[in-house]
Amino acid sequence: MPPTSNLTRPEHFGLAHYLVFGAVMLLTLVVCVCIGSVNIPFADTVTVIWNAITGQAQPEISAVSIILSVRLPRILCVALVGASLSLCGVAMQGLLKNPLADGSTLGVSSGASLGAVVAIAFGITIPSMPFAGTMVLAIVFAFLSLVIILSLAYRLDHSLATNTIILIGVIFSMFVSSILSLVITFASDKLQSITFWTMGSLAGSSYKNALVLLVSLVVFGSAIFRYARELNAFAIGEDNARHIGVNVKRVKLVVLIAASALIGVCVSIGGTIGFVGLVTPHMVRMIVGPNHKRLLPATVFGGATFLMLCDLVARILLDPKELPIGVVTSFVGAILFVVIFYQTRRGKG
Repeated sequence: MPPTSNLTRPEHFGLAHYLVFGAVMLLTLVVCVCIGSVNIPFADTVTVIWNAITGQAQPEISAVSIILSVRLPRILCVALVGASLSLCGVAMQGLLKNPLADGSTLGVSSGASLGAVVAIAFGITIPSMPFAGTMVLAIVFAFLSLVIILSLAYRLDHSLATNTIILIGVIFSMFVSSILSLVITFASDKLQSITFWTMGSLAGSSYKNALVLLVSLVVFGSAIFRYARELNAFAIGEDNARHIGVNVKRVKLVVLIAASALIGVCVSIGGTIGFVGLVTPHMVRMIVGPNHKRLLPATVFGGATFLMLCDLVARILLDPKELPIGVVTSFVGAILFVVIFYQTRRGKG
């Protein structure tokens, strides 16, 4: 981990840099809307989106419905899921002082996946809100997973040490994986949809999904942003953080609960999408440094951009067939993670 001086040095990553991050993200969004099975001119795409925002009359082109009804809601959901998963990943890595920490490491993603698979397999829905059953069960199971993991960790170690939490999370993920296999066995008639969902897909996403993701990111993300200073303190060790006045247990609980809820919402809408929360924070950290006051907002932009590009690849690589986005993120993420890990080890050597 970086020394304390790196965390407290004068800020050199200012507003102009965030504007560049935001501009790159918006440009990526428009490009992803343009490209697909039917390519749409960049100028037409910008015009349609701008007119939709300002309430002006749309131009008489056939691509309006494709942009506004199909691609734009999907890309918005992709961007919000990427931003949310990346934010959760960087928060967990800072909190647990472990570069391998993210929702899957702690077992939260596995728990959320189990809840969503149960809802899909047994057709659990809420009247007038078809997707809400999956979402509610995903969030509930994510919370239950966190409660079980923290409870077991507390029984073994009252200080809730990082290594204990990660160990329990890995064991819990293996246990949940066996239950998932059991549920799929009893719901073989829905095997195809469950399998496709477990690989991650945001096809058919709606503006309602995007609104839910946005509200979740604002609410739970704000709780994570609030503890940026405390996450910096965790970088020098829990004991040192405790000595400078950080309530270690409270910060851990609030951040983990906020992250688990956010992961639950993302999993319920987009399925299991791996490596986003694990790899993106490392890439962004190389640009902005380890200070969480800069790293947290920058990771939101970076995660959204990364997942939008992965979704674009998933849509056009085998056109007209579409790959699950989780396949692309796992493939790209695994390669990037090996490169990052190699460079990190080489730098230490």
